This record gives sequence, C-alpha cells and structure tokens, in this order.
Amino acid sequence: MTAPRDPWSDPATPTEQGPAYTGPPPTAPPPAYGYGPPPPYGPPPPYGYPAPYAAPYPPGSYGPAPQRRPGQVIGAAVLTFVQALLVLIASLYVWFFASIAELAIEQTPTAAPAVFHEFAREGTALAIVQLVAVVLLVAAGILALNRRTRPAWLLLVGAHVVQLLLTAYWWAELNDLLGPAATGEDVGGVLSALSLFFAAAPLVALGLVLFGGGRRWFTSS
Repeated sequence: MTAPRDPWSDPATPTEQGPAYTGPPPTAPPPAYGYGPPPPYGPPPPYGYPAPYAAPYPPGSYGPAPQRRPGQVIGAAVLTFVQALLVLIASLYVWFFASIAELAIEQTPTAAPAVFHEFAREGTALAIVQLVAVVLLVAAGILALNRRTRPAWLLLVGAHVVQLLLTAYWWAELNDLLGPAATGEDVGGVLSALSLFFAAAPLVALGLVLFGGGRRWFTSS
C-alpha cells in the first residue's frame, strides 16, 4: 500500500482551482459634509456649489435674465424725441416772426396792424414756454428709456399732455389772430391740419403708455 501523493510535489498532477480573482474590494465613498447619507458618485458639481447641491442657473449665467423693455415704451420715447425736435423748430419760427413784428412796430408804431401788436406781445413769451416744454420732453424721453418708476411714467404723460394743451392754445390763438379769415375753408383747413400735425405724436405716445404693457411696465414695478 502506497501513500497518497502530495499534489504539490508532482507538476503533472492537476491542482484544485480556487475562486476567480475579482479585484480589490469596493471602497466606500468619502463622507459628505453635514448629516445624511453620502451623495452618489457622478460628475463633479459646478464650481462654487458643494455636492450634492446643483447650481441654480446654467453655467455661465449670473441669475435670471432681465425683463426687456416693451416696444410700447420704446415707441413712446422715440415719439417724445420727435415731438421735442418739432416743437424746437416751431419755437424758433415763433421767436423769429415775433421779432419781425416788434421791428415793424418800432418802425411804424401807428401804421402797424393790430395783429402785429398782439403777436409781438405774446409770441416771445410763447416761444420761451415752448422751449421749456422741449426740455420737459427730452427729460421725459430719457427717463422712459432708463427708469422703470412711476415718477418717470408721470413725467412722460405730463409732457405730452402739455403738448396737447399748447396745440389747443395755438389753434385758438391763430383763429383769434386771423379773425374772419380763419372761418374760410382754406384757412380753416390749414389750421386744422397744423393742429393735427403737432397733436399726432402726443396722442399716439399717450395711447402707448396709458394702456396695456406700456402702463404696466412703469406701474407694476
């Protein structure tokens, strides 16, 4: 009777196979700061926001996008600047003709028509008032494009209301200066067209900022 052979002593003898090697044992993830279970593995969070929190806004942004100014507000501001230019030109014309009327009165005080005396007396004062209205229009247009406040809205509305009042005053004043000639079809049509010309921009601008998105832009802030 022979003793059993040691399998390690004979290279030709097959050996028993152990379990397959599966690599090192898994390691636990590093603990997160604070309490609660550790966060799962994944891509690193954006810079400045510790895991497991995510950035509140997309990378590269700095918060919610600012609200855009409505087209009604921009349109009203553009009409304000256009009206300021028209009134400035008209004021220079009024001052020029008032100066001519004053010169005619100085040359022939008794022979100058009564309309010259009245226009020379009121023309210069009206030209100054209209220049002040031009400054008001420019300030209102600038504030409408740069401020979203109720005072800016009130200034814009007030500037155009003043323009409508000046237009009505000029229509009445010219009718008074021309007298019976203003009742004619041709002269009356010219005065109506001139008044509508200077009242068009203020009326449209007021419609843009008194209703809809133009009003909400200033009053809802």
